[in-house]
Amino acid sequence: MLDRLSNAERQVAERVALGLTSRQIAAELFISPRTVDAHLTHIYRKLDITTRAKLAALVVNPG
Repeated sequence: MLDRLSNAERQVAERVALGLTSRQIAAELFISPRTVDAHLTHIYRKLDITTRAKLAALVVNPG
């Protein structure tokens, strides 16, 4: 399921699973927080989910 994500989206998803905020993710990846939020919007749409918690669960247990 995570194979539907682009590399950038996967990087954001992995950091969400670590519990980082959008600002923290942005700082680590050298992008703006708005870009992080855009990636999250795309991730949610692609995976048909609505929360960070569900995203984190999918990253931790992709099966």
